Amino acid sequence: MQNNGKPRVVVIGGGTGMPVLLRGLKNLPIHLTALVTVADDGGSTGRLRNEMAIPAPGDIRNVIAALSDAEPMLLELFQHRFASGNGLSGHSMGNLLLAAMTSVTGDFYNGIKEISRVLNVKGKIYPISNENMSLHAEMADGSIISGESKIPLANKRIERVFLSPQPVQPFPNALKAIRNADLVVIAPGSLYTSILSNLIIPQVDQALQRTNGKVVYVCNVMTQAGETTDYTASDHVQAICNHIGNEAVDSIIVHNEPINKSVRDVYAEENAEPVVYDTDRLLEMGLQIIEGDIINHSKSTLRHDTHKIAKLLYSIIEQ
Repeated sequence: MQNNGKPRVVVIGGGTGMPVLLRGLKNLPIHLTALVTVADDGGSTGRLRNEMAIPAPGDIRNVIAALSDAEPMLLELFQHRFASGNGLSGHSMGNLLLAAMTSVTGDFYNGIKEISRVLNVKGKIYPISNENMSLHAEMADGSIISGESKIPLANKRIERVFLSPQPVQPFPNALKAIRNADLVVIAPGSLYTSILSNLIIPQVDQALQRTNGKVVYVCNVMTQAGETTDYTASDHVQAICNHIGNEAVDSIIVHNEPINKSVRDVYAEENAEPVVYDTDRLLEMGLQIIEGDIINHSKSTLRHDTHKIAKLLYSIIEQ
């Protein structure tokens, strides 16, 4: 399964959690593939989707930036967001480039591939699907909320998420990458809108269950209002199991050090609190628990530490 002695690592996700993982992994001796959500519908991404009927470029843009070895100024330009100006206001330069390259090449993935080449990206980046799709959530009260950006705002308990139009076609290279992986990492991030929006693509569940590689979920450190209020670590995993079956996830990575009170207070204002690691239930679910101090303590916003988490993930491969 390994190619030229280098293990194949696949990271699945979107949002802010995924690029953090990728920045640390890109310099390791591995074959790295990122499978990225395309269900986002907010801001610049949402406008481009509506106007050009392309999959969401925003999360892809952030992954390209994380894996790029381009000059800092070029990356700054790629990530630049226009503050004012009629039509351009709020648009990100990278989103516009992805939309333009999709138009030039006639295909979203080809657009990603060409921009990745220009920006000297390490590893491969695949959209989880090449199609323009919408994410919907059925809430515990039976109501349906449509649109990735609107789901957390409803502030109701989420029962399940699903996609339209059906059937959504998975990107074949994405399925192949999962099946051939030595390690599949489900990145931290918004559980229902950044993570499950990937995992519920048809055939992705089967690929995760059949891969010979270990599937590890990097659990969120804090809960998220409107998505995972009061969720323990096992609740996060249970939500994944409810959508794609019990056999998909092998291990969970959890942060096991106290979180600074001043940081907790900032998050408390957003109705977020540290995720409780209910070890007994995780073990009952048959999961291997991997613990470590994996956050960056120097920031006021909690983020996984790029290098700590990369080191921990690499140690799993070597087991």
